Amino acid sequence: MTSVFAKNIEQQLSNNEKPRLFVLTDIGGDPDDQMSMVRLLTYANQIDIEGLVATPQGPKKDQIEPEQITRIVEAYGKVRDNLILHEPGYPTADYLLSKISQSIPVHDMAGVGKGKDSAGSDLLIKAVDRMDKRPLWVNVWGGPNVLAQALWKVRATRTATELQAFVAKLRVYAISDQDDSGPWIRKEFPELFYIVTPGINAGGGFHHATWIAIGGDKFHGRFGGADFELVSNEWLKRNIHEKGPLGAVYPSWEYMMEGDTPAFLNLINNGLSSPENPNWGGWGGRYELYTPKKEKWFLEEETRPIWTNAQDEVLGNDGEWHTTNHASIWRWREAYQNDFAARMDWTIKPYKEANHPPVPKLNHPAYIVAKVGDRVELDASNSTDPDGDALSYHWFVYEEAGTRGMSNSRTGLKHDINNFDQPKAWFNVKTSRVMPPGTGTMHFILAVTDHGTPRLTRYQRVIVDVTP
Repeated sequence: MTSVFAKNIEQQLSNNEKPRLFVLTDIGGDPDDQMSMVRLLTYANQIDIEGLVATPQGPKKDQIEPEQITRIVEAYGKVRDNLILHEPGYPTADYLLSKISQSIPVHDMAGVGKGKDSAGSDLLIKAVDRMDKRPLWVNVWGGPNVLAQALWKVRATRTATELQAFVAKLRVYAISDQDDSGPWIRKEFPELFYIVTPGINAGGGFHHATWIAIGGDKFHGRFGGADFELVSNEWLKRNIHEKGPLGAVYPSWEYMMEGDTPAFLNLINNGLSSPENPNWGGWGGRYELYTPKKEKWFLEEETRPIWTNAQDEVLGNDGEWHTTNHASIWRWREAYQNDFAARMDWTIKPYKEANHPPVPKLNHPAYIVAKVGDRVELDASNSTDPDGDALSYHWFVYEEAGTRGMSNSRTGLKHDINNFDQPKAWFNVKTSRVMPPGTGTMHFILAVTDHGTPRLTRYQRVIVDVTP
């Protein structure tokens, strides 16, 4: 008999439900918000965008520029018909224009309370209230006081049960703390699903943030192991800037590329991430649920568990092993950059002149129960490519995502996978030296990469549950 736990895991592995997204962006200052907005719109067919709200920015944090969003959406409108040649489901520019709004020009908690409602906070409340069983993901690319005001108003005007239902529909991914309403939200609404590396830039918080790994190797992040060429302005000029109307509104970076992009990368349906399980990892990083100890760059002490920094051990392009939270994002850099480049091709090229992602297919369940000593067969031989390109395969263990402690450290493959570069592979479940002995889950990732230009990768995750 299949257990409730097994059914739940199987459902999460097979869930292809399109996520809902509401973006709060301090667009208009540092060009990285504009850059992230362009990338987001190339995935607008995979994500239901329900709000694009401009929030305060500038030296005094009192400037709001929704016209920057409008400019990018209008450029998207010029290429939307070409995007549809490659994948269905891209919304019209008119629909996206109807979702643009703004906050009041007040920063921090000064923008929260009686009389502080805005068109943006009202739109957010309306989106959460809409009859839709799917959660609403709120991306916070700047300060979150629009979210704070929405929560303040709902708490002030509704019953405790209604407030609880409202909070339960929200999923937040914040790009650190860019105003003091973030810690207030987490403290006042302890049940709210919240992904964040706490802390502010002035105290050095961005250096420690997971999201900085999108391209901050030589600025805030100051880390090694990743291929910096893939996020350089030179790469962006060749692969993004010169590709039609949407590329024309993608600026060069001043400090780093697209600091806000990790907030939505794990919502992309690439077969790797499970948005409800940040600890599983994906293009937007990996996070674990715990209460972090107070650091000097925090605005205040955290009072509850949040989804926050988690380390991955990854072999870098420098030939060295790196065990950091940054590695949980940069390990996927070639794949997510190639994917963006291909989608920018879609904005200007006919179908036959562009590349499209492969379609991995498992010939067995994605959830497997096994015991120590068992031989487990892995088979993706029915995988295909829409362009007829040759395919390469890579099976590997994502050790940190599982619950089973494993040995054989620093080999790159914590469990030896036979034929790891073939469509069919297998492994023997070995005895673990780490407690609890032998039991727990192991996450096996299949990466299928085509041989088109640029090379594109899609994934399948297999969870092996080792039982006594």
